[in-house]
Formats: sequence, C-alpha cells, structure tokens
Amino acid sequence: MTNWHNHNSLSEEADSEKLASSHPFDRLTPDFILDAIDSLGFVTDGRILTLNSYENRVYQIGLEDKTPIIAKFYRPERWSKEQILEEHNFCYELLDAELPVVPPSISSGETLYEYHGFYIAIFERKGGHAPELDNFDNLFTLGRFLGRIHSVGKASQFKCRPELNPQTFGHDKAQFVIEQAIPFELKTAYSTLVADVLKQVEQQWQQVGDIKMIRTQGDCHPGNILWRDDNPHFIDFDDARMAPAIQDLWMLLSGDRFNRIKQLSEVVEGYQEFCDFDYREIALIEPLRALRMIQHTAWIAERWIDPAFPQAFPQFDSINYWEQHILDLRAQFAELQDIQENPLKLF
Repeated sequence: MTNWHNHNSLSEEADSEKLASSHPFDRLTPDFILDAIDSLGFVTDGRILTLNSYENRVYQIGLEDKTPIIAKFYRPERWSKEQILEEHNFCYELLDAELPVVPPSISSGETLYEYHGFYIAIFERKGGHAPELDNFDNLFTLGRFLGRIHSVGKASQFKCRPELNPQTFGHDKAQFVIEQAIPFELKTAYSTLVADVLKQVEQQWQQVGDIKMIRTQGDCHPGNILWRDDNPHFIDFDDARMAPAIQDLWMLLSGDRFNRIKQLSEVVEGYQEFCDFDYREIALIEPLRALRMIQHTAWIAERWIDPAFPQAFPQFDSINYWEQHILDLRAQFAELQDIQENPLKLF
C-alpha cells in the first residue's frame, strides 16, 4: 500500500486501489451469498437482509418454511482458520457452562465452512436490545455474567489469537497511522503526542505489576450484548483475545468520574460472586481507553479500501477528523496524568 499522506485524499487512494483490484467483499453479490448458503445444505428462499457489521459481512438469510439464519462471512486474511476455531471453541466452552452466548451452529461436527475463499459461520437468529446501563440492577447482572465468563476464560489460554497490550494495540497501530494515514502536516504533532501517550500507558501498565492475561470477549460494548428476558446474551466474539479481565468491564462505564465509580462498583459486586476481581486492574481503565482510541483510528485506516468504510466514516478523509483525533488524544493524555495522581477507587 502506498502512503496515503502523499495523495490529496484517502478517497483518491481508495479509487486507485479499486481500479487495480476490487475488494474481496465486492464478490458478495446476492447470488454468491445464496449459493454459498445453499452449498451448506440449507434451502434459501431468496431473502437477504444485510446486518450492521464493518469488520465482516453478516446477513440474515431467509429459509423455506424455517426460521431465518444469520450468516457471517469473515474478512479474508484477518484471522487464520485456527484463530477462528479458537473463538468458536471458547463460545462452546461458555455454552457448556450454561452461559447466555450465541455460538456458531454445528453441522456434521463443523462450525466453520469454506466457500470460494471465504470462511463462513452460521448462527441462530436472536432478538433483543442493548442493555440500559443507567440501570444499576442491569450493571450488577452484567457483572455476574462476566464473572462467570471469566471463570471459564481463566481455565485455559488462546494459543493462536493475539494478546491485547501496549505493543499490539498501541505502538504497532500508531506506527501504521504514522506511516500510512496521517496527513503530512499533522504527522509531527501526532507522532510526538502518541509517543507521550504510550509512554504514560506503559508506565501505568508496569506499575500494576504482574497482569494476568485471560481469554476475554475482547470488545464488550453494549452493541455486543442483547438484553432480553431480564438477562444479557453475549454475541460476536470476533475480537476475543488474551487481555486483562478489566477489558470486558470498562466499556460498560460512562459519564464523569463519580458515575463511573458507582457503575464499576455495581459491576464488580456482581462479578465477585463468581470470579475474583483484581482491584489493581482499575488502574488499567484509562490506559485501555487510550489504546482503544489509537487502535480504532488505525483500524479505519487499515480498512479504508473496503468500500463500506468511506461510507461509514465519511469525515475520516479530512483534516478536521485528524485535528479532532489529536485533540481527543491530548484530552486522554491529561486524563492519564490525572489518574496517575488521583487513581480511581471503588466505594
């Protein structure tokens, strides 16, 4: 890939890439999708509903005289077969522990299929809505279920999936942005700032000490939780990886410091009914937030030639986006410094 900041815009880069070769997802026409699902032994009725997903492509597929299914076409070359199967096996470990997850369906002993260059998984359709996180009873319940998930997550380790740490989510991602994405006129400002941010992140990471990495859902935000029958159902383990346990807790928090402390107190109270909580990891919340900010911007940049990304993030190809990103990182740097001096403490 050529350096994006050498072009007038990311859109021009996307256009030139498209002229050279189409994106693999361009092959996912309705006929291709239906043929793929039919090849797995299903009898489709022609109905396809595209569901919200950028990293992969996910569809609700209508079946003749049966409930529709959910078909997930994995992004080519993101995960290896072994890494995907680790995700699937983890889901089934959780299901065996009677946890409310939505695992891939099994057919002839398999959960993962291949069709003309795509890995495909089939899921049962589940209804629900995002949990109301301003409800403290809901936070307590989420904590209980996350404690149960982590008690399973601690029982073994991922051998193929990567670890979430300052190198993988910080330095590696920032380097990609510097080399491939940031506009030239902001390169120095970003490079200097992100170096300071990551230095602070690493310092606070090291101060926590021996951080136990466990198998986590990895991306446990409200959009990956379906709430129904007064209980959560956890979906989309695509980002499952080895990480500190707090990674699955901190994205449930919002608001000012006082509110976040109250929310986390409820989550941890429920969590500890099933799994010991390492209170030292509270100090990792703001470092993890900083890493997510860096990783998210790099993720968009890495995926920019996917036609779905310019449509979903139209402001990304502008100086304003990068100026705002730098301002947000500066604010997070200040938050990291503040937390260093005044660490979060639960009630």
